[in-house]
Amino acid sequence: MGFFERLKAGLAKTKDSIVQRIDNVLINRKIDAEALEDIEEILITSDIGAEAATEIIDILRAGVRSGEVQGNEDVKAYIQKKLADILGNSSVIDTAKASPFVILVVGVNGVGKTTTIGKLASRFTSEGKSVILAAGDTFRAAAIEQIELWAGRSGCQIIKHQSGSDPAAVAFDAVEAAKARGADVVIIDTAGRLHTKSHLMEELRKIDRVIKKSLPSAPHETLLVLDATTGQNALRQAQLFDEIVGLDGIALTKLDGTAKGGIVVAIRKELGIPVKLIGIGEGIDDLRDFDPQDFVKALFE
Repeated sequence: MGFFERLKAGLAKTKDSIVQRIDNVLINRKIDAEALEDIEEILITSDIGAEAATEIIDILRAGVRSGEVQGNEDVKAYIQKKLADILGNSSVIDTAKASPFVILVVGVNGVGKTTTIGKLASRFTSEGKSVILAAGDTFRAAAIEQIELWAGRSGCQIIKHQSGSDPAAVAFDAVEAAKARGADVVIIDTAGRLHTKSHLMEELRKIDRVIKKSLPSAPHETLLVLDATTGQNALRQAQLFDEIVGLDGIALTKLDGTAKGGIVVAIRKELGIPVKLIGIGEGIDDLRDFDPQDFVKALFE
């Protein structure tokens, strides 16, 4: 099965949550104010978000007035086009912009952060790049072990300190090692605990400061890993981390197991942060660049 077919299969629950419900609500029904209200409710409850839903309904309302929107297929065509407009063009991680290219990976525990780092490292090594992983989540001993496993599996180098040591020191050593060894990419893991926002802010800001002491232009990519199944909670996490460190992009995991895939639209519309990577399975090749047009097409086909 090709990736687009797998994407379609992975988005089946999200499609049911949006497209199928719109089909159901419009069976043998005139497109009037009440029908548009029902569609708006579907869009909001499928995690597309209030801002995007309002914009879509305004456009549909104008289409109804002009006579261009008369039936179910017209409604879906309008929604499909507007979703594609909101998501815009694809935005990918371009490691050619710097050497070493430093990626700081953030996110709460349990979202698939370490796995995402491992899959990303595997991708870069398969492209012939030399990669150093930094085991910066020193809070959890298991996180260091996980990063070590991925380093072995993907043929990367690893920089680690003892459990409980200073994460910023690990990040600094990793960037220094990359410069000394001529590595292409550094991927830095960070702790994912959110029990105190202020503590997290201090830790991530310190990591950012210390990286810059080694390489002033770094990090070149600050990537937030989010679990798609958490819906609106993912949006709140993105807001928080963007406040703390300023995000360049998002890796959205577990998209294949959720009806909440509409969160991609809410993140882009409300925060302006592009989703750059999506995970639609457990396999090492199941982390892919996010193509907004393919995403929308897969929802509506």
